[in-house]
Amino acid sequence: MILEKIINKTKVYLEKRKNKEDFDKFLKIKRDFRDVKEALKSTPDNPYRIIAEVKKASPSKGVIREDFDPISIAKDYIQVADAMSILTEPFFFQGSLECLKEINKFSKIPLLRKDFIIDEFQIAESYWAGADFILLIAKALDLSQLQKLYSFAKNIGLEVLFEIHDEDDLQKALEIGADIIGFNHRDLKTFEMDMDLSKKLIPSLPKDVIIVAESGINSFDTVKKLHKNGVDAFLVGEYFMRMDNIKQGVKGLKGGT
Repeated sequence: MILEKIINKTKVYLEKRKNKEDFDKFLKIKRDFRDVKEALKSTPDNPYRIIAEVKKASPSKGVIREDFDPISIAKDYIQVADAMSILTEPFFFQGSLECLKEINKFSKIPLLRKDFIIDEFQIAESYWAGADFILLIAKALDLSQLQKLYSFAKNIGLEVLFEIHDEDDLQKALEIGADIIGFNHRDLKTFEMDMDLSKKLIPSLPKDVIIVAESGINSFDTVKKLHKNGVDAFLVGEYFMRMDNIKQGVKGLKGGT
């Protein structure tokens, strides 16, 4: 499975970074946080919240945007999106932590470090680089590991987008007490989409959980349908990355022109 390959590569790369960097230095800086929950929670005046993603490539599609200029893309996103996701995984997604650090210097909207987080080192690193929230993937780790990482992130001020793919993952989210849950419609083994995943599982969630839809979102009709199911926010990358006019793409998914 591709997730296993990425995690194994991440472990090797992580050990190299641990040997070069001082864990404690990451947490010595004092910093402010942009309000993630306020940015993601659907309201009557802004019902369709967009987490717009800076994404050059993916394992299934290869390079998505040849003329990739992350700073220019981020400046467009800031004007129209509610939050921003920055891919930092370097091998399969061609991302960079430096990209997150640069965007943090000027972003007015919350920043998600989207990577394969398996260690507290990466969470401290995310804090240092300017992320406001991180991604934890339920499929990547067992419950005790996820709980440890979730608690550590919360304790240093970061929010957590807890990504699930099925009912087993949902049980992990409920046991941990995740308050921002992402439904990834893409099956990690087959890459097929189940756009009804959130509809099936949302009834099992507490009412105050913020719900994020991930993958397969490429039209306002899809956004409206998922919102009716209870989705607050929509994480979208590839759809925007293939557009000439990124700002117009974000506006379109929010129902504007």
